[in-house]
Amino acid sequence: MLVGIVCSSWGFLVHRTIHQLAIYELPRPMEYFFHRNMSYVVKNSVRPDQRRNDDPSEAPKHFIDLEMYGDSAAYTMPLKWEDAVKKYGKDSLVKYGYVPYYVITMKDRLTQAFRNGNKDSILFYATDLGHYISDANVPLHVTANYDGQLTGQKGLHSLWESTIPEIQIEQYNLHSKHKAQYLKHPEEAIWGAIRQSHALLPDVFAKEKEVSKSFTDSTKFRVQMRNGRESKSYSSAFAKAYSAALGKTIDQQLINSANLVADFWYTSWVDAGSPDLTKLIPSFSKKEEKHSIKDEQKAFKHNKLIEKKLLISRQGKESSD
Repeated sequence: MLVGIVCSSWGFLVHRTIHQLAIYELPRPMEYFFHRNMSYVVKNSVRPDQRRNDDPSEAPKHFIDLEMYGDSAAYTMPLKWEDAVKKYGKDSLVKYGYVPYYVITMKDRLTQAFRNGNKDSILFYATDLGHYISDANVPLHVTANYDGQLTGQKGLHSLWESTIPEIQIEQYNLHSKHKAQYLKHPEEAIWGAIRQSHALLPDVFAKEKEVSKSFTDSTKFRVQMRNGRESKSYSSAFAKAYSAALGKTIDQQLINSANLVADFWYTSWVDAGSPDLTKLIPSFSKKEEKHSIKDEQKAFKHNKLIEKKLLISRQGKESSD
């Protein structure tokens, strides 16, 4: 019997939500451009996961198995890719994951895209960068026990990052007072997210075992037939109970992701010389753009994006540009 899992990253719902929220945290000179292209950014926020099906080099860009790099690796690993290669070798980094280093690579590419004033490149790299930053905020992306498979908790990965948000997102606080900030040390910022994710791991595993005591095997799991094979996945009842035990952890990591995505986008733009992005907006009118954003910003401020049916990831399908 198999336990179902999607070993990727935040589910499509959350990745798309994170990218939309990040746009609302940008300063106006950037927000105008990103809001006009919000449909593209939100829809393509899941593109790196889709690439994994065809590109074998994609997977290690999404995670880092910290235990494989030695004790206290979250605090002792080099901040820069070149130093990590010298210390561990490129083969080890590819084998055990290197998401924090790839975030910096993508940040540099986005900065260059801003310098070049290439709209397509800006949107491409900003969208992909946001995905990898969001993955770094998932605890199960920073451990070799990524699915609970080493502790008899197989299926925990998709439960934490996909199943629970799908069920609970209406109860989440999808608002942040955070405004995009310039990161003087981007490497330290992404490693800060890695350390935060790693610090959450004890609860991720312990709470599952604790909640399991109140369930039988038949109530904890649901069994389905897929392609002629029986598979198990956590039940909705268990997901809700586990979510309650975790408290606001998943919601907070979603918000942390959006905040850091906004910071990296903003930092890349500033490092490129803060170019005028309105030149890349066809028929730009400051008054019209400001008006089109107003209602969404208000809904974001009061955590009413879902209530007002403004959260794109909950609208069934994205509108096209």
